[in-house]
Amino acid sequence: MAENKTRIDDIDRSFYDFRFEDKDSYRIQSGLTREIIEEISREKNDPEWMTEFRLKSLETFNAMSMPDWGPDISGLNMDNIVTYVRPNTERMHASWDEVPEDIKTTFEKLGIPQSERDSLAGVGAQYDSELVYHNIRKEVAEQGVVYTDIESALHGEYKDMIREHFMKLVPPSDHKFAALHGAVWSGGSFVYVPPGVSVEIPLQSYFRLNAPGAGQFEHTLIIVDKGADLHFIEGCSAPKYNVANLHAGCVELFVGENARLRYSTIENWSKNMYNLNTKRARVEKGGRIEWVSGSFGSHVSYLYPMSILNGEGSRCEFTGVTFAGEGQNLDTGCKIVHNAPDTTSVVNTRSISKSGGISTFRSAVVVNKNAENSKTSVSCQSLMLDDISRSDTIPAMDIRCGSANVGHEARIGKISDDAVFYLMSRGVSEDEARALIVSGFAENVSKELPLEYAVEMNNLIRIEMKGTVG
Repeated sequence: MAENKTRIDDIDRSFYDFRFEDKDSYRIQSGLTREIIEEISREKNDPEWMTEFRLKSLETFNAMSMPDWGPDISGLNMDNIVTYVRPNTERMHASWDEVPEDIKTTFEKLGIPQSERDSLAGVGAQYDSELVYHNIRKEVAEQGVVYTDIESALHGEYKDMIREHFMKLVPPSDHKFAALHGAVWSGGSFVYVPPGVSVEIPLQSYFRLNAPGAGQFEHTLIIVDKGADLHFIEGCSAPKYNVANLHAGCVELFVGENARLRYSTIENWSKNMYNLNTKRARVEKGGRIEWVSGSFGSHVSYLYPMSILNGEGSRCEFTGVTFAGEGQNLDTGCKIVHNAPDTTSVVNTRSISKSGGISTFRSAVVVNKNAENSKTSVSCQSLMLDDISRSDTIPAMDIRCGSANVGHEARIGKISDDAVFYLMSRGVSEDEARALIVSGFAENVSKELPLEYAVEMNNLIRIEMKGTVG
């Protein structure tokens, strides 16, 4: 009799794990020195202020200690990480047909540009350290919407806007990996939505890290002006290698007065990835930020999107699901700062752990003294699929206003044997029964995603659940 599969390593993840020979046209030496930063800056043809910014960030990185309060990242050695890999294309393309064949095949396997043709207003595709493709629908561009790679914006007509906003929400002094990002960032997208413009269908950027032993450090900068509306989708994946890879991107979101931004992410990094990403939004009067986050991959994650509710009546909604399997320690959550009266935040998360995986939810909510009549509600639920996994909830609330309305709820449980038995009595296999229960548990996230991404998330759950009962 064939042995039952009991480990994630045994599962065929070829849909995401395929890779091509590492034929990059330029690969900087591994490590992190002043000479390497200067070489990256020359490769990027940075303006002088950006070169100085990078070198100052390197100084900040060297002066700061590694975080010692979360999952162990001692296996991450920056001396072994390549911080810049230029793929085998000399420039970014606006025509999909011009993208090199192996890169094009990679993204086509992942559903790009099919999803662009079907349901997206614009697509950016990053491969290793560079954007290789960027395009926006004509009718969206005619509304005045800007969607381009951030480096073109840095050198073009939006250079002043970039300089005004770049790493102002997430300064390099924020933490060690923000400083690293400031030193070695490369690639990423820039979006500007003019006042009153509603982008009816989403924009998407997809990040693929193909090179082994490398890091990806894209910077996403989005400005949604007064009364505007946008849904932006971020997708991430990488093949599995036997060496550590690093993702330390940065997302800065500026949501104007009475504007709305939904930022959706499906992260499916491989199990050798250290995902140390930083995301932050600032919301003005009457504005709204909505985070929808699905975290399935990586060996270790530190990921806590932060919302700063700066304007009266501004609002944040955070909906997330995390799935930690064997060999994964996913430390995720969110931070919210109420800085103005009548602000509202709602947090609703699900975390799932199996096969010894560790899932930790951290929330930090601050209601400052001038945030009168603000409301915050945090609900986090955890599901453990066996007795060797772990799930922790670490909430922190700093309430400095007597008129605030504050609520927190946390629940941890296991799959009901009765529910599994009931489904099996209806002809469903045990594996499928457990996958259905987990999918239902995660429904609060999947129902917030566009259809094709909800399908992808449910497929990922099934991949992780397949063969888990030995």
